[in-house]
Amino acid sequence: MPRRELPAVWFTEERPRKPRLSRERIARAAVDLLDAEGVTGFSMRRLAARLDAGVMSAYEYVRGKEDVLDLAMDQVFAEIELDDPAATPWRRILTRQLHQSRQVMKRHPWLPSLMAVRPLLGPHFLARSELFYATLERAGLSGPELLAAVGTLTYYVQGYTAAEITWRGSVRDSAEESELRRQAQDYLARRADLYPALTRHAQLTDADFDGQFQRGLDLILDGIEARLRPLREPRDG
Repeated sequence: MPRRELPAVWFTEERPRKPRLSRERIARAAVDLLDAEGVTGFSMRRLAARLDAGVMSAYEYVRGKEDVLDLAMDQVFAEIELDDPAATPWRRILTRQLHQSRQVMKRHPWLPSLMAVRPLLGPHFLARSELFYATLERAGLSGPELLAAVGTLTYYVQGYTAAEITWRGSVRDSAEESELRRQAQDYLARRADLYPALTRHAQLTDADFDGQFQRGLDLILDGIEARLRPLREPRDG
């Protein structure tokens, strides 16, 4: 028989019998361990060592590694500050939320890969997701278009930052990076007859991840804003 997946940790109530631990303390220790060792270096035994507790003590609060990973993810989402949707323009809210999301992922490089495979149902994540949905709804989107906008923005920041983290993890020296980029640009220039559009437009020497991220985000937000205009314009007759 196929293995039955346990329900998400958010569907179970905390029933501690050892008051010196709590899910919050376990989550904070798990974040520290993940920051230091990554997902591949994470284990319940190592977590217990950070908590200065026996392995079985943690199982009074969680059922296993998956529960702890879910708690750790929601713990770091709390680092994203919430804006007041009634007092801030929709575009500014989304820009600020997405920039903060990117910085959180960079501080915790294990986060993007877990976001793709774990249920995002913790209270900190849901509060920020609610802000995102409410902001786009207030701007004028609804139904499939609102869902498409949320998905596009979410996967943009998640995918962009995951690629950035991977690059920064493999190329740590700025001089080495500059040389690699120069060589790639020269390689392309020597093949301009085969790849004329790439040669004219690709900027392989551009290492400004911040600027590239903002330009891409502006393009997406411009598209959303263009879609909103017909919804705001008065109908004839």
